[in-house]
Amino acid sequence: MAYAITSVIWVLYAYSLAFGADVHGIIGNLQYVFMNGVTSNTLHPSTTVPEFIYAGFQLAFAAIAVALVSGSLIERLKFSAWLVIVPLWISFVYVPVAHWVWGGGWLAKLGAVDFAGGIVIHITAGFGGLAGALVLGKRKNTQLVPTP
Repeated sequence: MAYAITSVIWVLYAYSLAFGADVHGIIGNLQYVFMNGVTSNTLHPSTTVPEFIYAGFQLAFAAIAVALVSGSLIERLKFSAWLVIVPLWISFVYVPVAHWVWGGGWLAKLGAVDFAGGIVIHITAGFGGLAGALVLGKRKNTQLVPTP
């Protein structure tokens, strides 16, 4: 479900905000909203890869980051609450940082290079998971083997 939610958000607006033209180093514009103009015939501006393929590749990174966060929140909250957190986390954490580093934002302008996703994926997911664990407290069911 988290992958499905991330995919829908990515197509609707997240790809555009992460990789659209830079707005003051903070976020991308809405030029690609609903994947407007993203086709297999257009190349991503900074690569020789078709933009449609590039958008799908970046979607996989966003979904992996959500999966990493989920690992620290399992048994700390209800599944329905997780489904509310996913779009919020993607929109307000992952997308801005992806723009800052990979989309031409302020970190990219400072010279940050993130080939393997250490900043965008691992740091955002790590701190997201840590924040969630700190806010939610201990896991609800920590017993691995039921007692007789």
